[in-house]
Amino acid sequence: MSLWALKKQAVAAERAKPNKVNTAQLRAQKDVTELDLPKTMEALFPDPDDFLNFELVISPDEGLYRGGRFHFTFHIVPNYPYDPPKVQCTQKIYHPNIDLDGKICLNILREDWKPVLNLNSIVVGLQFLFLEPNPDDPLNKDAAEHLHKNSASFASQVRQCMQGGVFNGVSYDRVV
Repeated sequence: MSLWALKKQAVAAERAKPNKVNTAQLRAQKDVTELDLPKTMEALFPDPDDFLNFELVISPDEGLYRGGRFHFTFHIVPNYPYDPPKVQCTQKIYHPNIDLDGKICLNILREDWKPVLNLNSIVVGLQFLFLEPNPDDPLNKDAAEHLHKNSASFASQVRQCMQGGVFNGVSYDRVV
């Protein structure tokens, strides 16, 4: 046999082997099975065999964002649990801690992440952002300033934007 044929056989044999499960996959599977979601949340898995990519829907039943349905994508990175998952809001919403591109200002998704934290920690953090938006650590500075200056006007604007309204030239997604 030629060297080329041997190489082809080795590549084919490697491809035929079952995929090895890495630590990120094992930890993600454990975290997903231990998710303790309240009735206001739902985890969706487009591919039931893929624990590394899923969607979380939050439907607050109290607070300023009550009645909305907010969608977040979760992507578990290869170095999980040493690095936090990538979490993003898929809708354009008016919120001091979520920018117009869907990036989220939640300390445990950045500098305060520790490997002992899990997906439940993130879920609780996201839920809290809808119950108590934090204008002191904003990504959307305009929304934070609005909340600081006039909370009643901010609440009214949140309701309008959740209906798919336009504010300051920005069209928001209808989430109710």
